[in-house]
Amino acid sequence: MKSLMRLFLSEPNLAEPLYRQVVAKARSPHWYVEGQVPDTKEGRFAVLATLLALTDLRLERGGDESRKTSVALAECFVHDMDSQLRQEGVGDPVMGKRVGSLVGALGGRVGAWRRAIEGEESWEAVAGRSLYREQVPSPASLAHSLDELKHYWRGLEGRGDEALIGGVLP
Repeated sequence: MKSLMRLFLSEPNLAEPLYRQVVAKARSPHWYVEGQVPDTKEGRFAVLATLLALTDLRLERGGDESRKTSVALAECFVHDMDSQLRQEGVGDPVMGKRVGSLVGALGGRVGAWRRAIEGEESWEAVAGRSLYREQVPSPASLAHSLDELKHYWRGLEGRGDEALIGGVLP
């Protein structure tokens, strides 16, 4: 009976508080006003995926629990994207492909931001692709977003694993 109950009761994802906080950061109006990221589904996804990529990179640099949270954070993202697509009426036959595409877009950002953090590529170039698909509206908008992303990264680096896992973001 116990194993049958496990089929119907899912354990809460340990990264849910962190995921909710990253989503809240991605909804900050400054990204879309001063940063001039298009306030569209694609633009909002770009900001969320960018912040998640940076958060994931910080989690990868932490201890065992932090690295476990990195996996759990990806699971939160997949669950959220699945839910969002279902709300938009996307059906099961194409759901896997659409979610897979979004996960791939996140993975591409993780790789690009890893190169930026390691100094192999400029932050400006990565931000231009990650947030604007290289269609940067103005130098001022890129400068704003770049400052915010650097501030976010420095804040992530300054957070202890436990605080970060608990959703305490810069």
